[in-house]
Amino acid sequence: MEGGAISRKFWCLVVALFVISGKNWGLIEGVDGAAGGDCGEMDPDVLVYKLASCAASSQDKNVAVPNKCCAVVSKVRTNCLCSILLSKEAKSLGIRPDVAATIPKRCNVARRTRGYKCGAFIVPA
Repeated sequence: MEGGAISRKFWCLVVALFVISGKNWGLIEGVDGAAGGDCGEMDPDVLVYKLASCAASSQDKNVAVPNKCCAVVSKVRTNCLCSILLSKEAKSLGIRPDVAATIPKRCNVARRTRGYKCGAFIVPA
């Protein structure tokens, strides 16, 4: 599938979520240190849309990771990112967890967890 088609699909769904939810999604609220599941009170199937800027780089290791993607990924705990990458919605959007899990390293995120087991694969060091 063409990268542009994926990006359009992401953005259409993001806009729909904004309209339906009526929430202010400025930053990823409740992700870092919140109570609840791996992503606090937030649903990984919803949080996947916060990573829309990572669409192409989550499908191909050779695609440069945009700065906007790196900024968002740097704010997400490793266990939450893993839950997002393994979510049903991420799968339906064509995100490859084995590729997407390399984004923190490709972004040079300083506090990334190295060697974390995420589903069937290990997050690279």
